[in-house]
Amino acid sequence: MFQLRWLWANMKGSRRNYIIALCLSIVCNALYIAAPYFQSRIIDTFVSSPDAVGNLELHRDLLFRLLGGMIGFTLLRTVCQYSCNMYYEVASQSMIYKVRTHLFRKIENQDMAFYDRFRTGDLMTRLTGDLDMVRHMVSWVIKGCVESMALFTASMVYFFTIDWRTALCILAMTPCIFIVTRRLSKNAGPAYRRVRETSSALNTAAQENISGNRIVKAFAREDYEIKKFRARDEEYRKANINAAFVWLRFQPLIELAAGGLSVILLLCGGYFMINGHLTMGQYVAISGLLWAVSNPMRNMGNYVNDFHRFMASAGKIIEIYYEAPRIVDRVDAKDRDKFRGEVEFRNVTYSIGGKKILDDISFHISPGEHVVIMGATGSGKTSLINLIPRFSDCDSGEVLVDGMNVRMHKLRKLRKNVSIATQDVLLYSDTIDSNIAFGDSEMEEAYVHRCAELSAASEFIDKLPQKYDTIVGERGVGLSGGQKQRISLARAIAVRPSVLILDDTTSAVDMETENYIKDSLDNKLDFDCTKIVVAQRISTARNADKIIILENGKIADMGTHEELISHEGYYKQIYDLQSGMGEEPADGLSGKEATD
Repeated sequence: MFQLRWLWANMKGSRRNYIIALCLSIVCNALYIAAPYFQSRIIDTFVSSPDAVGNLELHRDLLFRLLGGMIGFTLLRTVCQYSCNMYYEVASQSMIYKVRTHLFRKIENQDMAFYDRFRTGDLMTRLTGDLDMVRHMVSWVIKGCVESMALFTASMVYFFTIDWRTALCILAMTPCIFIVTRRLSKNAGPAYRRVRETSSALNTAAQENISGNRIVKAFAREDYEIKKFRARDEEYRKANINAAFVWLRFQPLIELAAGGLSVILLLCGGYFMINGHLTMGQYVAISGLLWAVSNPMRNMGNYVNDFHRFMASAGKIIEIYYEAPRIVDRVDAKDRDKFRGEVEFRNVTYSIGGKKILDDISFHISPGEHVVIMGATGSGKTSLINLIPRFSDCDSGEVLVDGMNVRMHKLRKLRKNVSIATQDVLLYSDTIDSNIAFGDSEMEEAYVHRCAELSAASEFIDKLPQKYDTIVGERGVGLSGGQKQRISLARAIAVRPSVLILDDTTSAVDMETENYIKDSLDNKLDFDCTKIVVAQRISTARNADKIIILENGKIADMGTHEELISHEGYYKQIYDLQSGMGEEPADGLSGKEATD
């Protein structure tokens, strides 16, 4: 099966430890027959024999050797079991560490489309519960199967050396167990796949509600969300009950077959002992070791259950494990350190899910220019700027940075030179200092403070009790929208990019703060960069070198502030509205009447 081959492939580096553990499992379980062997010798020689008293007097040293053998082999088996468990643990933990690291690296390197297809809660389930099930398979299920087979085989071989008739009678019950186990296997697979799916849905519901708890409280929807979560929880409960019932339907049959071995031994073993085919010691040895045949039969159902749980979890992990990002470095990509900041779009068309978002977009931005992109909601502004750092790739046309197609740049170098402050601000649950220095963990503290001043963030940071060492909380919940935007801007500036992209970054700040930030970006940066700003305020666009107006995915207009207000269009309408010239008079009065 592919899942097992994948498991073995990922044990590279741990295979030696795992093989040693498997061998020790076999040896350890084979040693279980030692105690019954010595026990049968002691009973036949010193208990049930007609010369038992004489043997005790004449062969007392043999009794001590047999007792010493029992103790010695028991100690040896204990040491083997301990060593075996240690090797299993080291091998399984090393393998899971390797897989978990690989999975996280895979998730981190995926493109934007990946996160549209997979839910956060589902990905978290794959990194936690599913991986725990894989480790359980390695360290417990396979171990248990090997131990059960070794124990069963060693016991049956020992029984055949004692009396083949009794051994055959015991062995006759095993086909019944395998028939029941096979039927259990067919029913368990779908049941555990359903458990896995409902578990993922439950985790996703929990994650979304915990992350969005402020929205829930803002709309007083606690009861609604609890009801929705309860529905997911109910689905998970029913799936678990259904899976449990699959096992419980077959478990009595397995127990009946395993318990039937005692009846067989009592009837057949007693008959053979009466007829002289078995001695008392041999009967006691077989009776004492009968659990070594019945327990593997009982455990087989559990192993089948766990195996199907592993198959369901491994399938989900493998789906991510081999998921290849669509946006990757070309083999002939150029490795450049510092960019000049020239950006150009040539006849760019871009679609999402068959819907055209950008249509035949062409413009040129020279190094150092300040460009503002405006347009109505849904016009394609954010999609356009996402093409520059290659968060997405266009369908046709070319996006160029420094005269070279972005696909020919190394992704890491391209994104180090193109810094973006996103519309949806995400701050990590860390200090303000660490959030600003996110792009470079070696950044000097003085420069962090300088970037905070440029973004007008130092104004409120200096008022906090712990200043730059303040923990902002998960996603920055301890800060206002404007404060988060200013820290996000400081973070974007701190990496000294060649192209600085601001996606509506000052929408939540007041006009005075916006003017301060605009002045800082225009006159106080200690490095040269091209600034591309998505904005809705005329005050932001007024002094731009170029303003690009998007409408329904196309460039509707382009020019400077003076050029765009000189004729009718979207920009002129926004200008009139924001300057008060386009306001409708109250109560249906004319402009002159309203003024009077």
